[in-house]
Amino acid sequence: MKRRDFIEKTAASTALLSLGLSLSSFKSDIQHVTILHTNDVHSHIDPFPMDDPRNPNMGGVARRASLIETIRQENPNVLLLDAGDIFQGTPYFNYYGGELEFKLMSMMKYDLSTIGNHDFDNGVDGLTAQMPHATFEFVSANYDFKNTTMDGFVKPFKIFNKNGIKIGVFGIGIELEGLVDKRMYKETVYNNPLEATQDMVRILKNENKCDLVICLSHLGYKYGKEDSNKISDLKLAEQTKDIDLIIGGHTHTFLDKPTIVKNLEGKDVLVNQVGCYGINLGRIDFYFDNDKSKSANGKSIIV
Repeated sequence: MKRRDFIEKTAASTALLSLGLSLSSFKSDIQHVTILHTNDVHSHIDPFPMDDPRNPNMGGVARRASLIETIRQENPNVLLLDAGDIFQGTPYFNYYGGELEFKLMSMMKYDLSTIGNHDFDNGVDGLTAQMPHATFEFVSANYDFKNTTMDGFVKPFKIFNKNGIKIGVFGIGIELEGLVDKRMYKETVYNNPLEATQDMVRILKNENKCDLVICLSHLGYKYGKEDSNKISDLKLAEQTKDIDLIIGGHTHTFLDKPTIVKNLEGKDVLVNQVGCYGINLGRIDFYFDNDKSKSANGKSIIV
């Protein structure tokens, strides 16, 4: 064996083993799916200024778009998702009411988003008014909009097919009462997130045979003792089964890499959240073998 060939094969072996794959399992038909995600961007269109005390020269939609495009060139099998709170936080929202945010996300070719509590800040009717500017769809399995103007704009889940891999994505939102003025969300009904999740998992995994099940959550990563009964992403992962990845929002939690949680059956669930304001982009890479067994690794990328 030539020295160059040996070095290349050794490097490939090391990289694969770090992902939990053996070299013998690496064949040309292994499928690679990349999940990119944001949360709690809060209308931050521009980068933070150079003199910002906490996030100098970080974030910005143009940089995020460039980063996303670079990753899409590496791997065409990409899903771009958002976990809510797209609105509220800069004068862009105060002036345009969310139009600019939806138009820019559409230009970046987001595939799907769920709805956060601040997305009601111009009222449910204000949210509805911006929907024509979004070319991507919205999912929420526990918000019932049937008696509001948002009826028909939100689905409980969506199934994607990426090169033969079926990916089911559903949304879960936080309780609005006490968090959002009733006048803002009107007749929107909040249903139990745990029960809604169990329904979604049954539909996506058992009925539709999805190879990958993702929850887009705006519940929050975790809560302290004073809110010990409040459902969070970590609790949702522990108390359910057949979810592979929970992409979270609401608590502005900065994670360098996904947290691994054991579910009801003792299997691993990845839980990730990338802070807020578009400072980071989350990336989770899934690798599927011939029998659809999978491994994954993830990280947070600074924008």
